[in-house]
Amino acid sequence: MSRQDPHLQDPQDAAPADDQESPPPACVMSFNASDPSGAGGSAGDVATIAAMGAHALPVVTAIVMRDTAEVFDHHTLDGDCIVEQARSILEDVPVAAWKVGFLGSAEGISSVAEVLSDYPDVPLVAYLPSISWLDEEQQQSYLDAFRELVLPQTLVLVGNHKTLSDCLLPDWDADRPASPRELAVAANQHGAAHVLVTGIGLPNQFIDNVLAGPQGAITGEKFERFEASFVGAGDTLSAALAALLSVGSEPHDAVGEALAFLDQSLEAGFRPGMGNVVPDRFFWALPPGEEGEEGAEGTGAAPAAATDELTMDEPPSRGPRRIH
Repeated sequence: MSRQDPHLQDPQDAAPADDQESPPPACVMSFNASDPSGAGGSAGDVATIAAMGAHALPVVTAIVMRDTAEVFDHHTLDGDCIVEQARSILEDVPVAAWKVGFLGSAEGISSVAEVLSDYPDVPLVAYLPSISWLDEEQQQSYLDAFRELVLPQTLVLVGNHKTLSDCLLPDWDADRPASPRELAVAANQHGAAHVLVTGIGLPNQFIDNVLAGPQGAITGEKFERFEASFVGAGDTLSAALAALLSVGSEPHDAVGEALAFLDQSLEAGFRPGMGNVVPDRFFWALPPGEEGEEGAEGTGAAPAAATDELTMDEPPSRGPRRIH
């Protein structure tokens, strides 16, 4: 059957104004590595952003060889290749938020920062994964470039407490861990407005996840530890946060919703192979009575929330459980 030419359509057959197509979803551009496990990286960002009701525009920055247990190697992409991917779609599609994940190298960071700088009013969620699997020289050049080029453009910096401490306060020598406010002050000195610090150790097997600014803590959620290993939690949390900011949510409200989304994604998490548990971002699509069953019984994951040490790192031996 041929499609009717709209110009030949009878005016009386035209759809009323109220029935016109609704606006498209907000678009979030994700700069991240290709992760073949699907737990994090670009694949994880696409799944998370889609599950949150937004549309992902994934730009690949590197290729990581890994499984659900560990990283084996990685290959970076040429900076011009990264920029060309982004510019091609940005000339066509308006972006409502950015998500930055693992950018591969200092050159990759520079290329992404060049693109971001042309859109200063678009909110940026920058996720800093643990890069302890890189050699020392690569780690140092990556963090130097990240601090200098990405943080000045960042609305919310997301990362595990240890990872952020190593990046923002490398010379910290106090007898106690740095507080979220101290990390926020350090991040703000580089230009970042807020930090979302995960995995903060508390007494009695609890951990805290805190959104903070230079003036102090703003909001957060406490979790209880239990035996389980997750991979991809950090990318899930940061991508969900970017999707919420893309529709105009305030950071403190968006953080609460993003943590709740992560909680439910991990409650329904599944173990696709012999490694760790992967978040199920489409937990809400499971039939009634099945949500979380496979995650809790079939894979060994507990019905709980977690923020792992981050996508490109080996996940921790334990995950936290949300207190309901």
